[in-house]
Amino acid sequence: MNVKATMTNLVTYRGLEGQWSFILHRLTGLGVLAFLIFHVLDTSTVFFFPSLYADAIGLYRTVPFMIGEIFLVFSVIYHGVNGARIAILDLYLVKNWEIKFQRNSVLWTLVIAIVLWLPAAFVMGRNVLEKLGI
Repeated sequence: MNVKATMTNLVTYRGLEGQWSFILHRLTGLGVLAFLIFHVLDTSTVFFFPSLYADAIGLYRTVPFMIGEIFLVFSVIYHGVNGARIAILDLYLVKNWEIKFQRNSVLWTLVIAIVLWLPAAFVMGRNVLEKLGI
């Protein structure tokens, strides 16, 4: 199977909440992984190229990167909460694998992640607005 067929099937599959939870879990995981790889490479420039590191820190204080950090915080929170949900269901609540329970748990996972994310998003968003002069 090629990448095009995989992506087409991923979007056209009708798994409802479970499918979207799976996709969001994978995307947030990949986002966090990409950040960690980028962060390790960037931090290594402190030792090898100190002036480049100072330039990178200046770049990270720009608005696009600040907005990206807001999404990064959501990614970490959602990925953690959803991972905990999956672990709890797989290890302790195996008997509750009925569709109604799954739908409720997916929705509660999203609600909990958003509630935990909103305070950080508010503070970080306020910093973005200050940077923009608003």
